[in-house]
Amino acid sequence: MNIRDLDLNLLRLFDAVWRTRSVSHAAQLLDLSQPAASQGLARLRRLLGDALFVRAGGGVAPTPRAERLALAVQAALATLEEALSESEVFDPVQSRRTFRMHLSDIGEARFLPELMAALRREAPGARLEAAPLPHDEITTALDSGRIDVAIGYLPAVADTRREPLLSDHYIVLLREGHPFAAYWRAAIGQQASGDARGASTGLTLLAGLDFAAVRTHSDTLRILQLLKLEGQLRLTVAHFLSLPAIVRASDLGVLMPRSIAQGFALHGGLEIIEPDFPMRDFTVSLHWSRRFEADPAQQWLRQTVCDLFAVS
Repeated sequence: MNIRDLDLNLLRLFDAVWRTRSVSHAAQLLDLSQPAASQGLARLRRLLGDALFVRAGGGVAPTPRAERLALAVQAALATLEEALSESEVFDPVQSRRTFRMHLSDIGEARFLPELMAALRREAPGARLEAAPLPHDEITTALDSGRIDVAIGYLPAVADTRREPLLSDHYIVLLREGHPFAAYWRAAIGQQASGDARGASTGLTLLAGLDFAAVRTHSDTLRILQLLKLEGQLRLTVAHFLSLPAIVRASDLGVLMPRSIAQGFALHGGLEIIEPDFPMRDFTVSLHWSRRFEADPAQQWLRQTVCDLFAVS
């Protein structure tokens, strides 16, 4: 085929289908109708003389020719987008841009107060939309420009640039005066006095505690499974932010990040214990796409987030 016969939009379509493994999802990302996406893919197939994608497991799978093309197409699109962005100037004071990001509900509570204060000072006309995405959609959403950045503990999100923002660990939040807290302090006292049984006794005592958990935060559920405590799970909810009131009114404990629990505890009626869980420590990072690394507006947003939260 001759390069003059190729529409750049067909390469964008090819890339979106390759990343999502779905023609319909690719159409949504590119704001195309399903028929328009199907017609564009058919045209590209004719130009290249290859099926490119075949039906597989509720979506499509790339052919060997498509696999070979994918990296070259991605590199070419990234180069073009970077070159086109070089002449752009982003003035935060004059901007009316809407920034979009992935944040969980607990991430919103941790990051948005300071970030919105910074936007009010530096980019008063800008807007911010935050919403959680399924983790398996984040890379595609970043690469397509559907979101500008993602913030969170996202170890399974691949092929992104990232910058560590903060380190944290999981704790157990209890109501103030919960009898388990006294048992826990006694176990820690044994450990501090040199009784080797203290540490193991502390984790063993967790078997006497009933738990609440958030279904979308799989790591806390995984910790309970590793400790063989899934049988003690009495309540599963959709959001962390509902839990402080539940914990204050019950004998349930909840695993959550320490930085968030400390904020809840400031309002009273709650206390924190810190078992040495497996998988206890984690790092929250800022993620973005290499494709938009040179975009001036995204650069400004990333720098603002890093200035506010990045580890030194």
